[in-house]
Amino acid sequence: MKKSVRIAAMALAGIMSISLFAGCGANNSSGSSASNSSTATSSPAKDKKIKIGLSLPTQQEERWVRDKATMEEAAKKAGVEIAVQVANMDAAKQDSQVENLISQGIDVLILAPHDAKAAASTVDKAHKAGIKVIAYDRLVMGTDVDVYLSFDNVKVGELQGKWLTEHLDKGNIVWLAGSPTDNNATLFKQGAAKYLQPKIDSGDYKVVMEQPVVDWKPDNALKLMENALTANNNNVQGVLAPNDGTAGGCIQALAAQGLAGKVPITGQDSELSAAKRIVEGTQGMTVFKDTRKLGEAAIDAAIKMAKGEDPGADQKVNNEKMDVPSILLAAEAVDKTNIDKILIDSGYLKKEDVYSK
Repeated sequence: MKKSVRIAAMALAGIMSISLFAGCGANNSSGSSASNSSTATSSPAKDKKIKIGLSLPTQQEERWVRDKATMEEAAKKAGVEIAVQVANMDAAKQDSQVENLISQGIDVLILAPHDAKAAASTVDKAHKAGIKVIAYDRLVMGTDVDVYLSFDNVKVGELQGKWLTEHLDKGNIVWLAGSPTDNNATLFKQGAAKYLQPKIDSGDYKVVMEQPVVDWKPDNALKLMENALTANNNNVQGVLAPNDGTAGGCIQALAAQGLAGKVPITGQDSELSAAKRIVEGTQGMTVFKDTRKLGEAAIDAAIKMAKGEDPGADQKVNNEKMDVPSILLAAEAVDKTNIDKILIDSGYLKKEDVYSK
C-alpha cells in the first residue's frame, strides 16, 4: 500500500514537473512573441508622424497672425502635426506653455520668444527633453540654440534709417526703438544708427526723444509721441518708428496736432493698415519681410531637424553664448513708389484692400 502511494506520488510529481516545464515554455514563447511584437511596432515608430511645437509671443499684431497661419498651412501640406501656443506677451506664460508642448511629445520646438533672455531657460528645458529648438524671428540670448531663423535685422534698421535721412535733411527727430525684451529691437536700432548717427553728430538732426516702446504696443508709442510733441511745442520734423504698429500710434498723436502726413515716419512689417497709410500719405515707408517665406522655411527646417538632416543654416549670429547657425532672409523697403510692385503684385496684399477708403 505504501509502495503504491509512493509510486502514485512520484507519478504526480512527474506530471507536475512536465506541466511546469510546459508552462515555462509557453511563457518563454509569449515573451519571445512580445519581443517580436515590440520589434515589429518599433519600426513604424521610426516613421511616426513628426510633431512640431510652435510657441508665438502674440496674436495682437497682423504679422504674427500671418506667421501662425503660414506655418499651420505649411505643416498641413507637409503632412506633419503642429501644436500651437500663444503667450500673449507674457514670458512666464510662454515658459509654461512650452512645458506643455514638451509633455505632448513634440520632436522640434519653433520658439518666437517674448523675452529673449528669459527664454533661455525655456530652451534649456526643451534640450533636456531631447528636443531641438529653432529660434524664430527673434534670437534667444545666452544659451545654446540649434538654429536661428529670421531676416537680416540689422539690414532692416538700415533700410529705415536710410529712408528717413533721404526724406529729412535737418530737424528734430523722435527715435523710438522696439521692446527692450526683444533682441531684434537692438539689431534694428544698430542698423538705423548707421545712417542717423552721422546726421546727429553733424548737428543736422537733434534727437528730442529716444525711447524704447515696451512690448511694441501702439498705445505706448502714442503716449511717447504725445509727450515728445508736448515737450517740444510740436517742433518735430521726423520719426524713426520701429514697426508699423508703433508708427500707427505715433501717427495718431501727430494727427491730433494736425501734423499727420507732414512728418516723415518709418515702419516695418508691411501690415495692411500701414500700406493704407502709405497710400494716404501719413506713413512714409515700411519694410517688407515676407513672413510667408519665413514660416515655410521654419517648417522645412523643423522637418529636416526631426529627421536628423541638415537644415541648411549657412550663417552665424552671436547670442552672447555661441555663434548660432542661422538662416537669414532678405527684406525690402516699401514706399509709394514701389508699393504695388512689392506688396500687391507678390500677392501679399490685395489691391482693393490697400486702396480702399
